[in-house]
Amino acid sequence: MTGPTLDAVRESLWRAVAEGDEHTAVSVVRRARESGTDRETLLVDVVADTQRRIGAAWAQNRLTVAREHAATAINDRIITLITAPEERTGPSPRGGRVTVACVEGEWHALPARLVAEVLRLRGLRVDFLGAQTPARYLVTHLHRTRADAVLLSSSLPTRLPSAHAAISACHAIGTPVLVGGAAFGPDGHYARRLGADAWAPGARQAADIVAAGLARPAPAGLRQPVEDLPHLADQEYTLVARARSRLVRQTLAGLGDRVAAVRDYDDEQRERTAEDLAHIVDFLSAALYVDDVALFSHFLTWTADVLTAREVPARSLLPALDLLAQELHEFPRARRLLSAGAAALTDRPRP
Repeated sequence: MTGPTLDAVRESLWRAVAEGDEHTAVSVVRRARESGTDRETLLVDVVADTQRRIGAAWAQNRLTVAREHAATAINDRIITLITAPEERTGPSPRGGRVTVACVEGEWHALPARLVAEVLRLRGLRVDFLGAQTPARYLVTHLHRTRADAVLLSSSLPTRLPSAHAAISACHAIGTPVLVGGAAFGPDGHYARRLGADAWAPGARQAADIVAAGLARPAPAGLRQPVEDLPHLADQEYTLVARARSRLVRQTLAGLGDRVAAVRDYDDEQRERTAEDLAHIVDFLSAALYVDDVALFSHFLTWTADVLTAREVPARSLLPALDLLAQELHEFPRARRLLSAGAAALTDRPRP
């Protein structure tokens, strides 16, 4: 049977989910299955690609928040359709068991679910714990199941401290950890910095790594973060993270003095500005945790592009960084990050 090309399936599914048309999305996937496209290909090369396009379209202001949520929900239901028990013809679990979870604070569960489903299609027994899994609950689960490995997912770099805590907790009971997701950087360098046993850029690569086997680390007492990341001894990360609310409040007040337009903001505009400032402080904290300038600078330029796409002036980011630098004048690493971020904003090419 001759069916649509993979590119055609991708494009048809993208149009359907972007328009909120679940009926058409289901039809696209069913036709692809009937024409012989296997389930792993649909999950990895079609659904995952569509989800990336959903995120990019939101950032470019081509999808509202509501439409982005609706599109993601349709994509999630498409995964259920592809992996429904009556659709399965693959091997039954061979005895290997893994746990897949999102790190604490991470609510973007669809990438982790994709990995879990690909592993199931490969014949493994998978415990999928979903979004936002605190390390203590993860460890309790591992004590009960004795999984061969843990796969941790995170999309936001602000969750890297939580990821580090989870990796350390799993290692303390002798369970190897494979990580994935945008939080760990495009080449996985944050994964290595936090001590993960392996990193995978996608679901198919993660399944290959698990199939090859991960050596169990020797059980040990919980390590302190400063043992792995000695720069944390200066306490800048801890102090900045604890001062988050105060920094947001004082920076917002300072913006009112410096930027005339801010003084005229209504309550909703002030609330959104406070949310943006909170994100800046969160990413500053994450960059302090891993001691990486690029993490913070990349976030700022991405934020500027998002604001520009929404016709919101990005120029208020620079005085916000200056105000934060004044508040953090006794924090040399934080000031270095803020200075580098300001330079990246000034030099960024306009979209």
